[in-house]
Amino acid sequence: MNLINRIQGVFFNPQETFASVAKNAPWKDVLIVVLIAASLFTIFVQPYSQQDSINTFKNNLELKERIGEERFNQMLDRMQNPSKIQVLLQSFVFTPLVVLLGFLLSAAVIMVLGRLTSTEGRYAQIFSTFLHASLIDKILGAGVRLLMIITSKSYMGTTTSMALLFPKLEALSLEFVVLSQIDFFQLWMFGVLSYGLSSVFNIKLKKALFISYGFWLLKSLLNIGIGVLSLSFMG
Repeated sequence: MNLINRIQGVFFNPQETFASVAKNAPWKDVLIVVLIAASLFTIFVQPYSQQDSINTFKNNLELKERIGEERFNQMLDRMQNPSKIQVLLQSFVFTPLVVLLGFLLSAAVIMVLGRLTSTEGRYAQIFSTFLHASLIDKILGAGVRLLMIITSKSYMGTTTSMALLFPKLEALSLEFVVLSQIDFFQLWMFGVLSYGLSSVFNIKLKKALFISYGFWLLKSLLNIGIGVLSLSFMG
């Protein structure tokens, strides 16, 4: 099954597609597609995320008092005038590295969870199935979010999660951080991932769903913890 057929199959025929992916474990071509998509998304939203960060930083009077006006203004100037090299490095070096590291760690954690129910399955198979499932979030989900960002001209608070149902909710709030973890595209992604895990670990679909959404829950709790720390730092 070639790359185009696999991409189509993830969305329209996941059971058969993930059975094939689990068996052959192709990962190089789909990894390139996902990393390019992540880089392009980063560079397209950069102007909007930059302006949101500047506005948030300017309004953080507590931080200004804590670090002093001179240092505060220096940090603000760097935010307002990033170099082109800095933007390119962020988009095409740091972002792909962070995304790749996330995929590698995610596959490792899923493998550990899978060992609770099965002794079968290789790391390469898990890595490949996770990459293919991520197309739902990294391609379709990112595309929808990009359109929303361009339309609203704002990156902060733009989401395809449950937080979307509460438009008056502050983006810099604990409630938003929690609700943003229940992302519709990620729920779809981890649902289809279970087809691949079922084949990789040679277990029933119900057990694969437990592993897939169990990992999603762990990841969400970690993100919430990071979000809480970030909010406390911002004052």
